[in-house]
Amino acid sequence: MATAVITGSTKGVGFWLAHSLAQRGWSVQVSGRTDSAVTEAVERITADAPQATVRGTTVDVADHASQQALWDTAVAGFGGVDLWINNAGLAVTTKTIVENDPAEVWAMVTTNMVGTINGAKVAATGMLEQPNGGRIINILGGGSDGRIQAGQSVYSSTKRGLGLFTDALIRELKGTKVVVGSIRPGILITEGFVREFQEMGPDRFAKQRRAINIIADRPQDVTPWLAERIDATMNDHGAEIAWLTTGKLIGRFAKAGFSKRDILTEYGM
Repeated sequence: MATAVITGSTKGVGFWLAHSLAQRGWSVQVSGRTDSAVTEAVERITADAPQATVRGTTVDVADHASQQALWDTAVAGFGGVDLWINNAGLAVTTKTIVENDPAEVWAMVTTNMVGTINGAKVAATGMLEQPNGGRIINILGGGSDGRIQAGQSVYSSTKRGLGLFTDALIRELKGTKVVVGSIRPGILITEGFVREFQEMGPDRFAKQRRAINIIADRPQDVTPWLAERIDATMNDHGAEIAWLTTGKLIGRFAKAGFSKRDILTEYGM
C-alpha cells in the first residue's frame, strides 16, 4: 500500500488532497500546527475513508528538526514514505509591501520558502536511503510563473522562489531514485481565501467577484483529479500537474456569457 506525508494538511487543498488519496487507498500522514486541528482532520478523513490508515502529527515546517521528526514518525508507522507533498503555505494577498505587517512577511517567507526547502531536504535525504526511493511534490501557486497580482508581492515572490527551487531540485535529483514534481492546483476557495474576503469587505471584492466565479473551484472538486494524476505520474521525474490550464481558462471565459456559475454564494461571499 502506498504511503504519503502531506504538510499543511489539516485544511484547504492539503486536507482535501489527503482525503482524496485516502479514498484511493493510500496510507496518509496528516500534519499541521496544532494538535486539535490534526486530530479533527484525521477523524474527518477516517470517517469518509474507513479502509485507509490515517495518522496525524503536529509540525512546525519552518523548523528542520520538526520536519525530520515528521519523517521519522511516518517511517516508524508506515515502514517508509512513497510520497512527500510540501503543501504548507500562508497567503496574505490583499496588502501592498508597505501595508504588510513585518510578522506577516516573516511568516510567509518561513512557511512558504523555508518550510518547503526543509521538507524537500528531509524527504530527499530519507528517500535516497530507501530501497525504492520515493517522490516529492511541491505545491506551487500564484506568482510561481512570474506574474504578480496587486496585493500579492510578498506571497508571489515566495512562490516564484519555490518554482525556481523546484526546478533546481529536479535537476539535482535527476538520475536518482527520487522523483520530483509539482502541482499547480489553480484558484481554490479555501479557508484562507474566505478569510481574506472578510478582511477586504464586499465593496473591495466586488470588482473581482465575477472573474473569481468563472475561474475558481472548490478544493474538494479538484483534488480527486489531482490524486488520480499523482497515481498516474508516480515515476515521471519533473512532471507538473496543472488543473487550471490556459485552455481551460479560455474555455471558461468563452462560456461565461451563457453560464450562471456562482460558487462564491456557497461561502457567503
